[in-house]
Amino acid sequence: MTRTKTFLAFLPFLLAGTACSSQDEKKTDSDYEAEVATAMHDTLVTDIQALHAAAEDMAKAAPAPSGRGWDATEDATAIDDLTKAWLRARSAYERTEGAIAPLFPDIDRAIDERYEGFLEALGSAGDPNLFDDQGVTGMHAIERIVFAKTTPQKVIDTEATLPGYVAAAWPSTEQEAADFKTKLCARLVTDTETLLDQWRPARADIALAYQGLVDLMAEQAEKVNKAASEEEESRYSERTMADIRDNLAGTKKIYAIFRPWLLSKAEGDAIDADVEKSFDDLGAAYDAVPGDAFPELPATWSSENPSTEDLATPFGVLFTAVHHAVDPQVKGSTVEGMGRAADALGLSRLVN
Repeated sequence: MTRTKTFLAFLPFLLAGTACSSQDEKKTDSDYEAEVATAMHDTLVTDIQALHAAAEDMAKAAPAPSGRGWDATEDATAIDDLTKAWLRARSAYERTEGAIAPLFPDIDRAIDERYEGFLEALGSAGDPNLFDDQGVTGMHAIERIVFAKTTPQKVIDTEATLPGYVAAAWPSTEQEAADFKTKLCARLVTDTETLLDQWRPARADIALAYQGLVDLMAEQAEKVNKAASEEEESRYSERTMADIRDNLAGTKKIYAIFRPWLLSKAEGDAIDADVEKSFDDLGAAYDAVPGDAFPELPATWSSENPSTEDLATPFGVLFTAVHHAVDPQVKGSTVEGMGRAADALGLSRLVN
């Protein structure tokens, strides 16, 4: 085949590539906004469905024996199934938390508020009924009960000082077991179903969702800090390390939706490289910690002024890595890089 014939044979493919390139160049911010909103819905709906399904599994698995409360031997299989369903729900929610919380603050509170957060609103009266669907609700309310027998004593001692505190316990009567199943667990089913029904992010929502991701990354430092005061998030099940791993995984997944839009900007490549590296660095710090719980805190630990010796411990190393990775003043940190990406995309104009 001559060179002329070879060129002519490949001409349709070259023209097709040129057409595609031209189409990409003509893509507007409005086009990208619409694509991001659609992709965000399609990407996160799977985790929201998993959250709702796990809530339903909890309600189904919760023991409701006749004439008694829960028994560790007789209800062992049911409690194990309940525990596994809670862990699935927790993981699914933590992967979606950053985007969901700013868009659905009321549902987020009902699903994910911590015990002390509820008590602040309830006052000294607290919530005397652990098992109903009023007052303290959501995943942490269920967690307090399911893991009541294995909760660290330090956590119990800290919570006992809260106004309105009621000690966590398994259901001890038939009525309490029934309430836990048909009220507290059922409330989570209802709340997650509402979230699933309402999950239709629009263009104006993508800026709020993105800012929620940035805020969630910034909160990684707070979540590590809270370990020192026994106020960490999943404190009863001792799986807060798994929580922040899921936070990072979810943030990376949603950031990837914005990435093509960012790469269309003049400085997009450089910003994206910084963000991706920061994700890798934070992921490496998380991967260095074995298991689902935070490393044990040194007895002399202080989050405000940690000693050199304490910073050299496994918890100190994690603490340092997290604070560095999310410090907005550190060039190339996760929060700083994601902030520059937001500026490059002009996301602030969508919420003004």
